[in-house]
Amino acid sequence: MKSEPTISRRDFTRSLVTVGIGLSGMPTSATATLNTKRHLTLGIDNYAVRAMGWKAKELIHYASELHVDSLFITDLDAFESMGEGHLKELRKMAADCGVQIYVGSWSVCPTSKLFREDWGSAEEHLALGIRAAKALGSPAFRVVLGGREDRLTDGSIDARIDDTVKVLRKSRGRCLDAGIRIAVENHAGDMHSLELVRLIEEAGKDFVGANMDSGNAVWALEDPIENLKNLGPYALTTSLRDTALWNSENGVTAQWTAMGEGMVDWEKYFSLFARLCPNTPVNIETISGFNVELAWKKDTFWKAWPHGKPKGFDKFLAWAERGQPRTPYKRPEDKSRELADQQYQRGELERSIRYCKSIGLGRQV
Repeated sequence: MKSEPTISRRDFTRSLVTVGIGLSGMPTSATATLNTKRHLTLGIDNYAVRAMGWKAKELIHYASELHVDSLFITDLDAFESMGEGHLKELRKMAADCGVQIYVGSWSVCPTSKLFREDWGSAEEHLALGIRAAKALGSPAFRVVLGGREDRLTDGSIDARIDDTVKVLRKSRGRCLDAGIRIAVENHAGDMHSLELVRLIEEAGKDFVGANMDSGNAVWALEDPIENLKNLGPYALTTSLRDTALWNSENGVTAQWTAMGEGMVDWEKYFSLFARLCPNTPVNIETISGFNVELAWKKDTFWKAWPHGKPKGFDKFLAWAERGQPRTPYKRPEDKSRELADQQYQRGELERSIRYCKSIGLGRQV
């Protein structure tokens, strides 16, 4: 005897919206903000729980436990093998859990201070990443240029952008053949969003886009919402976190926080996100608890900005005006560093996922 057909909670919710009833029995107009964001996928960036030392299989299990839609593995060391068979096995394992894998790695700028030859030359690194992305079913391969120290190298960040563009262009054919795009991150204060836009446009936006990082935007003197306005149309992937910002002696001081515990207006952010890049995953990368001063009042600070104050700096300062100082995280003395870091990182990420779901993000309940 056949059982009666069932309807999932997700499909039932969609049917209510279709006939004009909201999630709480209200008309859909009363839940418009929630419904606008509900289709956005929600996931985690494995760097958020780096202290766990987990490999890909353990990360997939964790993502499944959190009931998220995507897992962004941003370090190739998380893979026990780069063999195609192993990667396809991971792809199936994740798919069975309802999780989409995205993959990334680090610097592909051969003149960056952060570049390492662990994965060969820049071109070899990209080739490996493209192959891995295809096997894993990741539509993009995340890379970075470098960090804010590259702004003080010979030729400043402009030269490093030029060097990165040259490397990326050499991989265009390989990307197009594989159907994989390169997502370059605004990483650790290396590029303002408009500088990253230049890199993408010059390399070729048919195969290069952005990995949009809201926390790193602050290190480049940007309000995260202004960063979204510039990078949203190019965003292929994301690594997002909240930030607290306040005026300090030499400029402004920033502290990254769990989602919903800083100063970013996430309701506004994700409403705009849903319009600019609705098919881009929302991946959470919490890196919390320490303060960084951006000493813009010092003349030496501007050596890293040869073209002067970046566009939107006035909005960045206005945002900082609203903040209050925060105390950095202090590791408990009665715990080992390893255990304390593991518990702290998981707490920051898991609170962030709960917050994101509370404002309507994610497709899994």
